[in-house]
Formats: sequence, C-alpha cells, structure tokens
Amino acid sequence: MKKIIFAILITAGLTAIVASCSDDFLDVRSTESIEGIDEFNNDAGAKSFVTAVYAKFLDWNVSSFSWNGITSIASDDADKGSDPGDTGTDKQALDMLTHDATSISVLELFEGCYQTVNRANQALLYLPQLNNADPVLRARLTGEVKFLRALTYFNLVRVYGGVPIVDHVPGASQADLDMTLTAKTKQEVYDFIEQDLLAAIDALPEKSAYGAADIGRASKGAARGLLAKVYLYQQRWGDVITQCEAITGYGLTPDYATIWRESQENNIESLFEIQGFGGDPSRGVEGYSLTQGGRGTSGWGWGFNIPSLSLVNTYEPGDVRKDATIIFAGETLWDGRVVSSLIANPRYNEKAYASYTMETYNGNDNQTSKNIRVLRYAEVLLMLAEARNEIGGDAITPLNQVRNRAGLLNTTASGQAALRTAIWHERRVELAFEHDRYFDLVRTGQAQAAFTADGKTFTIGKNELFPFPQRFINEAGGKTAQNPGY
Repeated sequence: MKKIIFAILITAGLTAIVASCSDDFLDVRSTESIEGIDEFNNDAGAKSFVTAVYAKFLDWNVSSFSWNGITSIASDDADKGSDPGDTGTDKQALDMLTHDATSISVLELFEGCYQTVNRANQALLYLPQLNNADPVLRARLTGEVKFLRALTYFNLVRVYGGVPIVDHVPGASQADLDMTLTAKTKQEVYDFIEQDLLAAIDALPEKSAYGAADIGRASKGAARGLLAKVYLYQQRWGDVITQCEAITGYGLTPDYATIWRESQENNIESLFEIQGFGGDPSRGVEGYSLTQGGRGTSGWGWGFNIPSLSLVNTYEPGDVRKDATIIFAGETLWDGRVVSSLIANPRYNEKAYASYTMETYNGNDNQTSKNIRVLRYAEVLLMLAEARNEIGGDAITPLNQVRNRAGLLNTTASGQAALRTAIWHERRVELAFEHDRYFDLVRTGQAQAAFTADGKTFTIGKNELFPFPQRFINEAGGKTAQNPGY
C-alpha cells in the first residue's frame, strides 16, 4: 500500500535546516536566520518545513516506548509485561505508580514534545517568508502546523499539567529564556491549544478535499475532533456538542477488528493518524510495534504493555472488541501467525500488531507500517453522547451506534448517572490501548477507585499528573515548581 510521502521522508536540505537548530527543549539560541533559505522558497520547500513536524511524531521519544509507559502501562488497562527481570528502565515503576522526576519516560516525552514544538515554530516562522510558494498552500500548511502544535500541547497538558508555552522560535533575550523555563497554568495552556485549533479549523480543508498524494494530512474534521476533546477535558459540554455535530463525512468501519490493519488506514472512521511506512525506505513509528510484540517462544518483540486482567474482565459477552484488541497465547492471528501457548506473557496488544506477511514489511522490525490512530469517529460519537448526557439531548443514539458496531445490543442504562457510567465504560472498551485510559480516569474522578481495584495505589493530589523531569526543574532555577508530591 502506497503511503503518503510527507510522513516518510524529509528532504536532505530540510534535514540540514532542522539540524542547525537544536532539538533540546532548553535551547534558546537564536535561529531566526537560516543560511540557504532561498532554496526552499517554493511549494516543495514550504511542504518540507511541515514534513519535519509530521516526521517528529514517528520518533521514539514522542510516540513509542515512553509514551506507552505513561499513557498505557501506568493505567489499569495494561501491565508492564516482558520478563519479570526486565524493568524497561522505568516501566515497572510506571506500572506501580512509583515513578519519580528522574524516570526516563517523563524526560524523554517532555523533550520529544518540545522538539516537536520547536519544529512547528520553525515552520510558522519561515512559511510567511516563502513568497514564491502558493499563498493558498502556505495558508493550509500553516493550519496543519497549528493542528500538530495543538496536539502536542494537548499531550503535554494532560501529562504534566501547566507547562511552558513556547509560541515562537526563541531568541537570546531574557524574555525568551523565561518563556522556555516558566510553566503557565493549565487553563492558559488549554486556551493556547484552543487558539491554535480555531485557526486550524479556519485554514484546513475537509478530509475529502485532499488528493491521494496528501492522504493523512490534518483536516478540518481532525481539528474539530481534537477541539471537541480539548473541551471535553474542561467540561465545556455545549462546545463539545457544537464541534462534534459539525464533523461530517465520517462513519464507523463495519468490522472493528480491521481498523488497525494497513488495508484500513485513513479510512472513513479516521480523523487523524500518525503515518508509518515499513517499505523502502522505511520510516515507521520507531519501535512502536516491536516493543509491544510477543516475547519469548515464537515471539516477535519485547513483550511490553500487555492487556491487564482488569481490561479482559470488563468486556461484555459477545463484544467483538475483546478479541480484536487482545492477542491471547495459543490463538491464531488474522494473518495466520500461530501464537505459541508457551510465549512469555498470556496477552498482548493486538492494536499494535504489524503483520510481516500480509502488510508492507522490508525486514526492519523497528520501522513497521503500523499507523497510530489518534482520533476516530467512534470517539466523536462517545464525546457527543457524554456531553449530551450532561446538559441535555439524545445521548443514547450515538452510544448505541458504537455498541451495535461491536456486536452488542442497545444500552439498558436509564437515568443520567447510569448512562454516564455506561458511556465511561464504552470509552474504555472502545478506546483500549489508544492512549486515553489514564487521562479518562483522572478527568472523570474514577482514578483512585479504579487503581485500588487493580492493586495499585493512586494518591489524590499527586498522581493526577506526572512529574516534570528533574533536569528541567534544575534548569528552570525556580521559574517552574515541581508538580505536587514529587
């Protein structure tokens, strides 16, 4: 399957540009002048700046091992997995919620996100200067970059709370140094994300307007979906409904199990995906499938981030999502792979599985074709249901659309409280291993009870957030305080 070029390659010239400005989140050297900018003063050059932002989402420190540790292994949906003696550096600590400010995952993700912000700000600095490029194209590309920057800050604010807002390429001034080292409030970060997404909605086309060469780029529907989710986390129910109802042209994939296969990438249900490619040259999400693949006898990976018994037991009888989400030892997968009953762990994440026989694969286990589904229409329906249940409206119809696709009968929940619980349950089984569970538990107030039931201790007033990296706190020199409890 041919994948979009912009998510695979960065031109040699742009690689030099990006390399000329440090990716270190603490770097405040001026990068306002890049030698050789004239060679990018055309349509292809303008796209190259944006390619660099998309490409960063493929990196290890943005979408792979540390991201899985924080968003999945730390939740009640997953356990560390692997062998008992392999801690994954800090994945055992994340699993037991004993991580701290020196944990590698909190450092890697923080750095990776600000490296992404840096690339986005570079693009926003130079796009207006490329006056030989089509102005309509440049306006659209600016919208794409603002969507990607908003997505990055949404991940930052959910993990760390209020963080520094770096809204331009920093120079050498004291004001810019303070900007990079001073955390804003959580609300200020949400306001910044909203500003970027509203601008993206104005600038971006609908998904259907993109040609084959641009499949997978950020669209108006993606920006509306992310903005609805940002409003969901702030309990701005009316705004959630407005954005969800404005999303058109999408639907549910009939067969849930096929959503995560290469043949169904960027399909009718997809609002936005991180694009991987396992062909030649390969540029997949670094280590995403490998770190979660079966370990040991007849295995194909490191074995981390395995489905918990808590998740297994939460599915209703007849829910097709259970077998579509979880690989069980001893089963035969859709591509004919036989999973040994002697494999190291009893369960693995099927949504991360990349077939070496039925999908694009060139022998590079670390760079598979697996896309990461970031936003799906099923989640739009569940956000709409949740918001309508809170302030009025038909919440049952969108909820039942999701349930019926999963092979389940209509909900029997009645009354606001019971329906709220049913919607939260549906989010868990529909979106398992899609990096939302931990944050859903926190935002809905279920965290302490859920973690207690899973044998973990969730400390209220601490574990709602992860710590800032100690290295950042040291560099901040008092401009940013560590999160409570760390």
